Amino acid sequence: MATFYLVRHGEADYSEMLEKGFYGFGRSFAPLSEKGIGQAEAAATDERLKSAELIVSSPYTRALQTAAIISRETGLKLCVEVDLHEWEPDKTNQYTTSEEAFSLTREFNLHKGVYPEGQEMKWETLEEVRKRMRKVADKYAGYNKVIFVGHGMAFRTLTYIEQMKPAEIVECIYHTGQEDCEYSFY
Repeated sequence: MATFYLVRHGEADYSEMLEKGFYGFGRSFAPLSEKGIGQAEAAATDERLKSAELIVSSPYTRALQTAAIISRETGLKLCVEVDLHEWEPDKTNQYTTSEEAFSLTREFNLHKGVYPEGQEMKWETLEEVRKRMRKVADKYAGYNKVIFVGHGMAFRTLTYIEQMKPAEIVECIYHTGQEDCEYSFY
């Protein structure tokens, strides 16, 4: 049993990515906005985080930047886990507009993350995200307390929470092999 502090990244600024035509996977390079930096700095002072042993981050810029701010405040080692990345609206990363990404997200929500019978969709299923996230969580389940910095949609598969605000912290008691975490918001 481990306590995981799930920290959603701070608010991102996608303007430069859009100006450069970085769609699909290119949106992963978006840094935090000034507001997002402030959100991450505020989250980093949360007393619970100071008792953690390690920070594990998504490889996406907005999450890494949030994790770096927390690492600076807590003095904790920062590790990157590729599988802690955000849900993929298009597994081929071929979408070229925000509207297309939003459309794929609506489609995912309409079908509750499960492909309609006999159909193959572009997006990553809820079960695919859950397996990926549980693989990462299982890897760190031997620690007492770990900070995970990542993405709300991906964290939903560990906790079944509906939504996380930018830089929000959800405390999660994780048991290997258990269906989901016991969690609480602060």
